[in-house]
Amino acid sequence: MSAQIEKAAALLRQGELVAFPTETVYGLGADASNPVAVAKVFAAKGRPADHPLIVHIPGVEHLERWAREIPETAYALAKAFWPGPLTLILKRQPSVPDAVTGGQDTVGVRVPGHPLALELLKAFDGGIAAPSANRFGHVSPTTAQHVHDELGAAVAMVLDGGPCRVGIESTIVDLTGSQSRILRPGMIGAADLGRVLGRAPGTGGESAPRVSGSLESHYAPGTDLALLQPDVVIFAVREALAADQRIGVIAPMACPLSDERIVWRQIAGDAAGFAHDIYALLRELDGLGLARIVVQKPPQSENWRAVNDRLQRAVAGSGAA
Repeated sequence: MSAQIEKAAALLRQGELVAFPTETVYGLGADASNPVAVAKVFAAKGRPADHPLIVHIPGVEHLERWAREIPETAYALAKAFWPGPLTLILKRQPSVPDAVTGGQDTVGVRVPGHPLALELLKAFDGGIAAPSANRFGHVSPTTAQHVHDELGAAVAMVLDGGPCRVGIESTIVDLTGSQSRILRPGMIGAADLGRVLGRAPGTGGESAPRVSGSLESHYAPGTDLALLQPDVVIFAVREALAADQRIGVIAPMACPLSDERIVWRQIAGDAAGFAHDIYALLRELDGLGLARIVVQKPPQSENWRAVNDRLQRAVAGSGAA
């Protein structure tokens, strides 16, 4: 075990906050069994107290410490996708602090698929409550520098594991009812889950537990953000130039115009590549004082569902700074 990991685990035991990389985004970690430590997460993020956190655990053998009445489907999904970007919503153990669950009778649990996160969790030998390491509602961080830039001294330590491999948050699946249902889409899709479950999961309804990242406005830059069809992107750019405005663009195509007022970032045309880069690009453009950011609208097919979910929430919350 490295000295860095030992120090991070010790800080968590002392009730401090430690940011660490996962395969999805960087998490702002606290000892999930310590309500005082968990309260520091909410304070650092400016997060509403009824918004639940996800508990990260070292392996499936820790599941019963946090959840009860665990169905066989949970173990099947864990075997198929853990470590990885899948969060399971289960009935909570009575010992789980209300601060973690938002006062609900359910808890979200996952085993992250990043070697540094797993090393930390094994050294800590417990659950780490860890939402994304950014201010509530803002664009999630996918590098250690993003965490430093946004949270600064509010975090006792930031473990640097490089850029996150997946780039958007985990799929959240509720297993507390008679049928499994997706409460937040991620890069593990309905078809992937259906192959393990034997039937496709449903989607959340009014009775669904509250989960992370499910508000209408989330993942948002402070700059006004628009999601436009490919044929409208260039029109929007020309309109901005006519008003002598600087504009940012994120699109799979190369920039067809030459003007220093355009900050154009070409992004991958496949869903996995797009997901990997989108948060980092939104953060970059958001810091440039642009009048507007335009993102080319991705396809509406099922494999783009998670990306479209994040972009729609980002548009709803943009321009608030």
